[in-house]
Parts: sequence; structure tokens; C-alpha cells
Amino acid sequence: MLFVIDVGNTNTVMGIFDNKAQIQEWRIRTVKDGTEDEFHVLLSALFREANLRFDQIDKTIVASVVPPMVTILDAFCVKYLKQTALFIDAETVSSIMPVRYNNPLEVGADRIVNAIAAYEKYKCPLIVVDFGTATTFDVVTEKGEYLGGAITPGIGISAEALFQRTSKLPRVELLSPPKTAIGLDTASSMKSGIIFGYAGLVDGMVQRIRKEMTGDPPKVIATGGLAPLMRNVSNAIEAIEPSLTLDGLRIISERLAASPLKKARRHV
Repeated sequence: MLFVIDVGNTNTVMGIFDNKAQIQEWRIRTVKDGTEDEFHVLLSALFREANLRFDQIDKTIVASVVPPMVTILDAFCVKYLKQTALFIDAETVSSIMPVRYNNPLEVGADRIVNAIAAYEKYKCPLIVVDFGTATTFDVVTEKGEYLGGAITPGIGISAEALFQRTSKLPRVELLSPPKTAIGLDTASSMKSGIIFGYAGLVDGMVQRIRKEMTGDPPKVIATGGLAPLMRNVSNAIEAIEPSLTLDGLRIISERLAASPLKKARRHV
């Protein structure tokens, strides 16, 4: 079985694949100051509840944007899984997707993984919008090259900043879109500004990116926790892929296994 881990700034999402089938998925908080033993305690409980065992894991592959977690996960894999995890970056996957960034190693691992997964499925030019702690726009060319993109503060960050930096504005739940753009109370006004405002941001960025691309118009797909919500209010988003990053890690593992594999980089 394949164990895939996507470490984000807020949450860590993990999955188990048996061949190509995803049989389990977990989402936990990213704890940057934990230890490999604490991670073992948590993961042991999750595995036990799912009737899984550590010795069933043949390979572990990780995309992390949180440097302290690399050390924790590397130590966990060596100590408890008896294996060395493969940590993804632009160099590791250069044979799968060329990265046209000025410095490819600056591209977040999750962005590269999302781009690979999206191109594997759609085989066309793409704009991948990931609604995570940051909202990212990743552009893939018709040839399957990672071209670049844009990064903006995420919806949750913006909503929390509004609450913390203003004396009278409440914290609001962003579980559903407001009924109207004109809010009739403070909470609905905030929801309108945040959700419809971000929809306008997405649509505007997509329009600008499309103008800078040549060839066929790119398909716009979205992933991340708030992707279903934003699809309902954005005119640009054409499809959502909730498990894009985990599936991308599976695809990378399979593609690297089919070619001569470099020694796994431990990044510690």
C-alpha cells in the first residue's frame, strides 16, 4: 500500500492507496512543534480505527510546505515504518513535469503535485486554483509544463484578519454563500464581501492569466476545502477536484517507480 501525506500550513491531509484505489483519507491539524513519537501516537489510533497496520505500508511519499514537519515525518517513517519517505520538490519530479519558474525549487511542493495531477487527468492547458491557507493559481501549458502562477492570502486568513483588526466586526462562518451581494446586517455584509469578493478575485485573475497564455483557452479547476463553495459563486471555475493533491502524489509515485528513481531526498 502507498501512504501519501500532504502537509499544509493549517491542515495535514493523509491518504492510503491500494494500487490505484484510495481506501482511506484523514485530515488533521498541522502541528509544527510536535515530535515523531507524538505523530506515531496519533497515527496509530487512526490506523487502528481503519483496521490498517503500519507493516502494510510499502512506500511513503510526502508534499510539505512546512519545513519543521519534514524533520518530524522523516524521523517517523524511519523509526516506525522502517523506510525512508520521498519528499517531493521540483527537482524530484523534473522528469514528469518541467518547471519554468526562474528558480524551480521555490515552487511549493503542493503546487507542483496539483499541476501534475490536473494535467494527468485533463491533458490540456490549465489554471489550477487551490483554496488553502493561501489561495494559489498554478498555470500548466498545453505541453504539460508548469509555467508559474500567483499567490494571494487565503479566504480564512482574510476573514480572520478582518475579525482581529476591527473592534466591532464579528467572526463569521463561511459555510455557504450569502443570498445577496447587499448585506442587510453586519454578518451578511461580511460574508458578501469575503465570498463574493474572492469570487471576483478568482474571476479577475483567471481573465488576466488567460490573456497572457497562447493557444487553446485553459480549463479552470479548483481544489482545497472551500472549492465547492467558491464554485457556486465564481464564473471562472469549471470543475472541482477535492482530492487532487493526494491523487497527484499517487501519480508521481507510480511514474517515478516506472523510471530509474533517484535516491529519496530526506531534506534534513
